[in-house]
Amino acid sequence: MAAPGDTDLDRMLRNLSVDRRPGEFTYIEVLALTPDLIAVAQATVVEGEMTTVVLEVGDAEQGGRPISVRLAWLTLSVQSSLEAVGLTAAVSERLTGEGISCNVLAGYRHDHLLVPVARAEDAVAVLTS
Repeated sequence: MAAPGDTDLDRMLRNLSVDRRPGEFTYIEVLALTPDLIAVAQATVVEGEMTTVVLEVGDAEQGGRPISVRLAWLTLSVQSSLEAVGLTAAVSERLTGEGISCNVLAGYRHDHLLVPVARAEDAVAVLTS
């Protein structure tokens, strides 16, 4: 059975819209997730030696965590299949052309981009033009 969602790159790019999640986000890394951290985590990635956590800046500050970067969270509002080819590359190419850094998180139904807060509106504009 194929994964749900679109696999036609041209159609995905034509229909692409971008939603900005309210707030500012940051990355931290921890040896182990605690219940308090799990409660505020927006995303986690278990890596070999550490676990990466994306959380709101306010939650990181409240937990005494250093803020190394402030990011805007953008959601690509097109349901791409997990088997789709090229969407991430096309989005990355557009952002690269404008000098906008980007970190990608793939969800089951949508892809999510973390971009510098100061460039968030530029990113939305270039992705939806």
